[in-house]
Amino acid sequence: MLQNTISYFRHRPSISIGFLFAVASILLGIWVAAIPQIKTRLNLTDATLGLSLLLAPVGALTGVAISSSVFRRIAVGKWLVIGHLLYCIAFIGQVTANSAVMLWIALYATGLIGFLNGVSTNAVVDLLEKKHNRHIMSTSHGMYSLGGGFSAGLAAFFYSMQMTAYHQILLVAAVLMVSILLMRNHFLSYRQIIESDQGFRLPSGSVLGLAFICFVTFMGEGCVADWSAIYLKESLEGSKAIAGLGFAGFSIAMAIGRFNGDNWIPRVGSKRITIAGSIIAGIGFLLAIAFNSIPVAITGFTLIGLGFSCIVPVLFSAATKVPGVSAVTGISAVASGGLIGFLAGPSMIGLVAEQYSVASGLSILFFLTLAAAFAAWKNRYLFNKNTAIPQTNYPDQLL
Repeated sequence: MLQNTISYFRHRPSISIGFLFAVASILLGIWVAAIPQIKTRLNLTDATLGLSLLLAPVGALTGVAISSSVFRRIAVGKWLVIGHLLYCIAFIGQVTANSAVMLWIALYATGLIGFLNGVSTNAVVDLLEKKHNRHIMSTSHGMYSLGGGFSAGLAAFFYSMQMTAYHQILLVAAVLMVSILLMRNHFLSYRQIIESDQGFRLPSGSVLGLAFICFVTFMGEGCVADWSAIYLKESLEGSKAIAGLGFAGFSIAMAIGRFNGDNWIPRVGSKRITIAGSIIAGIGFLLAIAFNSIPVAITGFTLIGLGFSCIVPVLFSAATKVPGVSAVTGISAVASGGLIGFLAGPSMIGLVAEQYSVASGLSILFFLTLAAAFAAWKNRYLFNKNTAIPQTNYPDQLL
């Protein structure tokens, strides 16, 4: 991992786009830590806050609908600059909102802009992989995980210094925006128009298969994030200190897997990585729910993070290589499946937990991960061996 990471950080085009992956999670970390204060300041009930948070996914779904139109008109590098500056402003709006309406507008904008940013950054990673014949997708997603961990520590440090969330987001967003502006010439050099499809058409079965695997992966990630602490504390009667260890193990394993992924995926192959990752995650869910043991459950959540770690980078890479489908269309289709899973998963677990138990809800993920492994085995856009990165012609390719 160390050699691959050092190589990544030394390669300016790679680390530049990796920085944008980290921007998203750094902002998110500050926002998550600020939610309790925002709830109190705006006098939001649990129900109102929950409904408010749904506006970000609604914005993302709007991004799915308009992404093709946007990227047929705006060069991808121009959007990298504009989109990430707007993203910083949207997060400032969220954290500093002085009314529920302002919060709602900011949440919707964050979801919309964030989806378009995700499409553009993943498309540029695809361009860089083809240009430089090197695998960087997994490490780039690892930068997102790294940014989230850094942001969580940063927020804790700021609060220990008695800095309010208002000043935290202004400071962090300002630093990020200045950094983006200093790097703007590099980003603007990507003059490609990455969308060429005209009109709407249903995705092929194999693309839907990729979307289903992403649906399961994002559902699993969302459920671990939202329910692992509750499961450890309430179902297994762990302490408050232990409750967060499940998600901590998941996150650390996820980061380790992604930073190793660009070495593992070419050697093992995207199909085998996805099948094995799904099975490992399934074993993790089984361990978490089957033995009524806190150490075993934490081990299970850690295995889930390791299993899922390389799957999303593999899926986004595969989505850009579907014959006759643009990178924007492919990434949007796969990301849409993930978005639906991330939305549906935690709510589904909650409904099942209310009637039965959290373990019963999590058991659904065990069966879904096995279904994802089968879908990966049957998918023709995942390969058993990745010996080279296929070249794709993009309009105005100036890398």
